[in-house]
Amino acid sequence: MVSVSWDLEKARLTGEAIGMHASKPGAALVVATLLLCGVARDCTAPAATADLAAVSVPAAQPGTTSDWPSYGGTSEAIHYSRLHQIDDRNVNRLGLAWYKDLANMGRSGAPLAVNGVIYFPTGLSEIHAVDASSGRELWHYEPDPAVTVVVGDKMKPGWGIRGIAFWNGKVYAGTQDGRLLAVDAATGKLVWSVQTTEPDDGRYITGPPTTFNGKIIIGNGGADDSETRGYVTTYDAESGNLLWRFYVVPGDPAQGFENDAMAMASKTWTGSQWKKGAGGNPWNALTYDPELNRVYVGTGNGGPWNQKIRSPGGGDNLFTCSIVALDADTGKYLWHFQTTPADTWDYDSTNDIELAQLTIGGHERRVILHAPKNGFFYVIDRDNGQLISAKPFAKVTWAKGIDPKTGRPIPNVAARYLNGAATVWPFANGAHGWQAMSFNPQTGLVYIPIGNLPALMSDEGIDIAKWKRKPGIYLDGGTIIPVPSSVAPDKSAKYGALQAWDPIHQRQVWAVRQRSPTNGGVVSTAGNLVFEGQADGAFVAWASDTGKELWSFDTQNGILNEPITYMAGGRQYVTVVTNFTGTAAIFGPLSEQFGWDYRTQKRRVLTFVLDGAVKLPAAAPHTSPVMADDPAFAVDPNKAKVGVDAFGKNCLICHGPGAIAGGAAPDLRVSLIPLSAEAFERIVRDGALVSAGMPRFAELSATQIDALRHYIRQEARKVPEANASAR
Repeated sequence: MVSVSWDLEKARLTGEAIGMHASKPGAALVVATLLLCGVARDCTAPAATADLAAVSVPAAQPGTTSDWPSYGGTSEAIHYSRLHQIDDRNVNRLGLAWYKDLANMGRSGAPLAVNGVIYFPTGLSEIHAVDASSGRELWHYEPDPAVTVVVGDKMKPGWGIRGIAFWNGKVYAGTQDGRLLAVDAATGKLVWSVQTTEPDDGRYITGPPTTFNGKIIIGNGGADDSETRGYVTTYDAESGNLLWRFYVVPGDPAQGFENDAMAMASKTWTGSQWKKGAGGNPWNALTYDPELNRVYVGTGNGGPWNQKIRSPGGGDNLFTCSIVALDADTGKYLWHFQTTPADTWDYDSTNDIELAQLTIGGHERRVILHAPKNGFFYVIDRDNGQLISAKPFAKVTWAKGIDPKTGRPIPNVAARYLNGAATVWPFANGAHGWQAMSFNPQTGLVYIPIGNLPALMSDEGIDIAKWKRKPGIYLDGGTIIPVPSSVAPDKSAKYGALQAWDPIHQRQVWAVRQRSPTNGGVVSTAGNLVFEGQADGAFVAWASDTGKELWSFDTQNGILNEPITYMAGGRQYVTVVTNFTGTAAIFGPLSEQFGWDYRTQKRRVLTFVLDGAVKLPAAAPHTSPVMADDPAFAVDPNKAKVGVDAFGKNCLICHGPGAIAGGAAPDLRVSLIPLSAEAFERIVRDGALVSAGMPRFAELSATQIDALRHYIRQEARKVPEANASAR
């Protein structure tokens, strides 16, 4: 066991200002105190205690590898590297080593680096392999796009693929039609493919698989837009043979339960939840614990979101919004910790599950560090699943706190929208979303990309007893309405931040305020650096201990993925993939401020090295969108009202609220296609652009498609340039 001492003087606010920095390149406004997320933080320096003086690191020495072979960097999944050739003293020399333009118009996921080769996914689970030191493409594997986008898959193109896995000479990726692929890392040839879901069952894969001990585990999504029952499945990594499966929520009791855990979970549900799928889909965080030979599964929200529909008599609804510990060899249930019992706000626990060993109260504890959507930071004993501590790291109004004895939230009944609409913090995307956080054993801090937004939630006008799911995304039926663009009384409340959090004392140490509520994932290093890409296109390095901005690069596109760092040819590199899609669409008006245009912005792989001298081509200047219009097109207000509903259920997830996509998808207001009834119908209902990632909406009627055209034209004419000719 290795212990790393934290220099308390560097963390002491009384000796060195811990501040808030402007997000633009070169800005360095240091402030001694910070009011973050509308909640005043205690920024007083912690006293020097035995707890803080030593942060123990697992014997496996996280981050020691010179590669980046897994989504989280190492099995501890802490997004940290012990590389320090690039550090806080020389990072100002960091320059571009190479870049690679990406032709794919879909979302790109986080890369891996193994033995001098970078592997990264784009779009509909395409996989690329390039030379790490030069960017030269080695191979490119592309699944059949006609298979990966199927009828009814509404959210899949919007989310894309977040990451891939590597094991014993093979690269693994999930697909949006539920397959798990193994591709030869040397040649790019398909080795095997297995279908992890049932045909047309509404499940899909967007998250990265996790490999361990010759096995590979994968989850799925789907609870937001279909009647699914979430599960994880483990396969033999060499053959693709199924080894075990664990369901997250119970099925029909009349059919019997798969195991004792499902029988236990069934007691926390009421009604006939299995008829609605019940959700809980584990679509992202899966972490293997090599010390205990366990897999920790982060589970998602119930389906549908509104608990009054899926479990009308209440109940905790296990194992939704939980961390579930399973035996890695058999999949047997060991323990669980539920972060949001009776969730009715979409507060998944699918965010990072990071492993560490901390000295708490004079004792070394094997812990899980977890900052789920609900806004509380959890330190959990991974031996037994017991809560050690939990405190809010952002503004939270759905609960008044976490009971330290029971680990249960102290409820705020008003947040459950029992008597009309309720404004609730955080927004459904979470105080911390899927973007990776990082734990740095040197500083003892966790670096969290946070979003500060509320949501308006309501089921007014809905007949709960007669509710039935209809085609469309999670807004279906109006059961829950996240409206971040209209409910915050103070416009300045809509922002993001990179926050350094002390998990032992559960307090903020420093924070960097950013203009967008959604920014990229994070990696920290032994060089006292934290790297993060931002929505405004800045790729920034901060000092891990103080939060001082040390370096910035204008990438010419927004960034959501986390960067990675690795060695190749004796030099340390940092790579990030730029691509502002997926989650960004939900924040359309807030993303639009950066001027991103889906059709012209460059999607790239950028790789940096000390004294790199490559320059990007000059970017086209940002201009206001010029709306397409036809003076002969008369907007029918009644049709536009129908179009609002159809757009919200089917289009908003990619094309943004108010048809403002903010660079995440084509801006329909400037497109000529909605002006042509024939062209619009061919694309929307007939699927003419399926191969480009635009799904087919065969279930939409001619009336709905026509209504969409009127709604889009109505929104376009709200802009002064609406009557100008299309660019």
